[in-house]
Amino acid sequence: MRKFEGSPGQQAVIRLLLERGFSVNDEGRVVSGGIEIADTQLAQEVGVDRRVVDSTTDAILADEELRRIFQNISQIPSLMDLAPVLDLTVVTVAVHDADDPGLVAAVTSLLADHDVSIRQTISEDPEFTDEPRLYLVVDTDLPGDVVTALMDLPFVRSVELS
Repeated sequence: MRKFEGSPGQQAVIRLLLERGFSVNDEGRVVSGGIEIADTQLAQEVGVDRRVVDSTTDAILADEELRRIFQNISQIPSLMDLAPVLDLTVVTVAVHDADDPGLVAAVTSLLADHDVSIRQTISEDPEFTDEPRLYLVVDTDLPGDVVTALMDLPFVRSVELS
């Protein structure tokens, strides 16, 4: 993000690429696997001109570090949107300081100690979002004592179930 400090539009494009797991091919086209995504659609999604997308992908290809990142990024399917269909529960944990080490380990250990099976864990990166959260997709509804135990963790700000 530091490399795009002077351009909020380019930062918005970078965030979108990272959030969606889109990569940039050798031709400077944004792709998901082998499927090319139109610059106009990307631009519309983040509210910038199509040329901002072009200049962002050009900058990515011109910088060796960014090129390595964005030519190797990939998307991971999320169970969060499927949870209601699959009869799963999504536990959303907001913390006071997402940079503290051991947050994911503490939450997952607590759930394991209460025999809660975790199907998927997704943690948002504090670099890319203002309010990063930890999402856990679990097999069952959480009993009240488990929710209370989560809330009692010193770093937890809130817990939501859906």
